[in-house]
Amino acid sequence: MDPTSVAAAMTGAQMSSTQMALAAKMLRMNADAEASVAKLIESAQQNLASLANVAAGVGQNLNISA
Repeated sequence: MDPTSVAAAMTGAQMSSTQMALAAKMLRMNADAEASVAKLIESAQQNLASLANVAAGVGQNLNISA
């Protein structure tokens, strides 16, 4: 093999390794984001369930001048 081919192969291997590391990082970030969205939806459902028992008309008249 000539030295140019060896250098090109090593550079390609290094770039491939970098791309794999970046892909793994992006997959982890995506999984973290999905978990955060799931937590947000769950807490919103819990808040909605706690407001289901509130009497009609609560919160309609709010005095903010005080």
